Amino acid sequence: MRYEGNIFRPFSEANSYLLQCTIGCSHNQCTFCGMYKDKRYRVRPLQEIKEDIQMARKYYGDVEKVFLCDGDAVAIDTEILLEILDCLKQNFPSLRHVGCYVGPNSTLAKTPSELAALRAAGLKKAYLGVETGDDQLLREVKKGVGAAEMLEAGRRLIQAGWNLSAMVLLGLAGKGPRSHEHALATGRMINEMRPHYLAALTVTPVPGTVLYRQVQRGEFWVLDPFETLEEMKIMLEAITADSIKFVGAHASNYLPISGTLQKDKEDMLKIIEHVLTTRDTRYLRSENMRGL
Repeated sequence: MRYEGNIFRPFSEANSYLLQCTIGCSHNQCTFCGMYKDKRYRVRPLQEIKEDIQMARKYYGDVEKVFLCDGDAVAIDTEILLEILDCLKQNFPSLRHVGCYVGPNSTLAKTPSELAALRAAGLKKAYLGVETGDDQLLREVKKGVGAAEMLEAGRRLIQAGWNLSAMVLLGLAGKGPRSHEHALATGRMINEMRPHYLAALTVTPVPGTVLYRQVQRGEFWVLDPFETLEEMKIMLEAITADSIKFVGAHASNYLPISGTLQKDKEDMLKIIEHVLTTRDTRYLRSENMRGL
């Protein structure tokens, strides 16, 4: 297997074979993201990808899970993606899961029939960086779409039968009244989108990003741990949709907490409220134990 640059994956894909299909991200303009700044986006030649699959077969044997890297594999031409998926099935008879990051624009560029064909071919799991339900904030962080387009991208994936994980960023609006607006709008977005999974991460200024420079210039103020928890509380309170698995255990979060909405919502809110009321830092990850 051959890889170029740093490779990123969702933590839930820890046991997946990582197949690098693109180099970098097709959008790569988000102000908060430092993941692919060292790469110029391109799709790897199909023959190289097939060779890597064959190498993985020799090294790993049969595998059950594959994650397509880098940042936006769904941007690849549909016919090429279908050929990659077919090659995976031929080499890994036990394959039951293929996932990838998806961008809203690249998702919307696919027709419903293309998304359905990819799902039928085995591409089942989509990780969509929703970030926020606040239309203005989405545009400020240069996500490339507004709230309506983000919602439509998520809905199209679900309608095509994909298993959707929506990722949101606590603290993306910084300190001030917009923190509340961001959390509330995000909860409302999730109600309308109804993803299967909701993953909450905490924004972390990464050197080299626009957000990091904004922090250095005093233009953006990062939330403290308790302000971040307040956002999580507001968002969870606003979510009324049922049967959504909430995953808040990401390494960037101060308080690792997970459960199923609505079944575990009250219990999760009680834990958050207790920490907010007592200000007991023993419940929180220390800064040196947090990650990106």
